Amino acid sequence: MKQSHPAIQLRDKGGWLAAQDGLVVSFYLHRSPEEVAPAIWRSLQRYLQVIPPKTLNWYVSDEGDMAPLDDAGWEQIRQYLLEPPWSGAWAIELSESPSEAGSYQFEYYGRRLGDPLYKDPATSVSFAFPTQDLREHGALRMRALALELSEELPFNFGYVSPAIVSPHGYWSSGDGHLLETLLTRYPSLDLYHASAYSSVIGAHALSPAWLTFLGQPLLGQLGGINALRNALPFPEVSLLPMVGDRVLVTLDEWPAPIDIEREAIPPQYRALARLMEPFFFQYQGEALLPHQQDVNLRIRRFL
Repeated sequence: MKQSHPAIQLRDKGGWLAAQDGLVVSFYLHRSPEEVAPAIWRSLQRYLQVIPPKTLNWYVSDEGDMAPLDDAGWEQIRQYLLEPPWSGAWAIELSESPSEAGSYQFEYYGRRLGDPLYKDPATSVSFAFPTQDLREHGALRMRALALELSEELPFNFGYVSPAIVSPHGYWSSGDGHLLETLLTRYPSLDLYHASAYSSVIGAHALSPAWLTFLGQPLLGQLGGINALRNALPFPEVSLLPMVGDRVLVTLDEWPAPIDIEREAIPPQYRALARLMEPFFFQYQGEALLPHQQDVNLRIRRFL
């Protein structure tokens, strides 16, 4: 059943749009970039086929500045994915605007396993869509598209969720009080920051979501598809085995906003969170920074 999603606009002190509501499709691959880059390139091509033409207009250039996404820019992006100029980490960030949050956004962060610059790296890729696409095309179409984007990706973990869409975690420059209010009221909202998580997540998981993708080694650690069936005996839940010893868990017919002022958190979200809890990413240590404590609590919000 179609449910109303909150309309969100967070602006920074200058009045620029820092974040807005949308849907995010995000995957973490516990593989080095050269192993997965061709599959990610093909997923990006599929994303470009389904979003409006000329939507992604800007990218981050070699100099670290926002530059118009012309033919030369696309050639640089292709090289960064398929023929990287160095063996360390690299990033690709494509957006609608050089200064504001758009509805569509692509982020890729190549992280080499064992790179001493990062605590526990994984390669990540994220695709953002506006909430309007969900309203116009429906949940089944968005689910089918997420499956297409994931088809060749040897992900460890992935998800599709209602989200606060913002380039490079720029939501932090918006109204912090409003942001906290939204996250408290709507626990299903994903505050994603792929560049930060890809440096530390390793083979761990984040919170379960409307669509939760599980691959190896995580799926095996959870006990495989039979353990998922036993933990999720709910009529709203479906499990779809995927090629490559992967599975898609669908927790509901629609990506519910879960407004806790009007409803309880659905039991299937809590059940999957309990099964996944031992494998959640968590910052470790006695003297965690405030934002690290907040992240730890946020990831455990369905327990």
